[in-house]
Amino acid sequence: MIEGVMVKKLRVVPDERGRLMEILRNDDEMFESFGQVYMTTAYPGVVKGWHYHKRQHDNMAVVKGMMKVVLFDGRKESGTYGEVDEFFAGDYNPILIHIPPYVYHGFKCISEEEAIVVNTPTEAYRYEEPDEYRVHPYENDIPYDWGRKDG
Repeated sequence: MIEGVMVKKLRVVPDERGRLMEILRNDDEMFESFGQVYMTTAYPGVVKGWHYHKRQHDNMAVVKGMMKVVLFDGRKESGTYGEVDEFFAGDYNPILIHIPPYVYHGFKCISEEEAIVVNTPTEAYRYEEPDEYRVHPYENDIPYDWGRKDG
């Protein structure tokens, strides 16, 4: 796994009323600070990526549908420089993915319905000076193909 990335299996507690799922707690190993909580979605087959942050750490959980979440370590000083991690997250695999700064990340909705991600980054979004650096999803130097791998 890419250096600094952590994955937490999320516990789902169902009962006759519905379910509860804790995503991130302040006593979790990966908790550093609180910036904000937001949700983002993707429609089936849509790729949202690539981007990275210079300051913030992301803590992402797919709470509806399924996403293929992919990380690329572009940090030359890292012991896992050039490594790619791929996670299948959501309804069938409830996990939290902790993504450190300078690790490129993106996701693709692989469910037949819109997928929903909840992110709890360590920094609040700054509209005047966003800590977000984007790279084209297909035309880049990242050794990853977003296509489905049949066979």
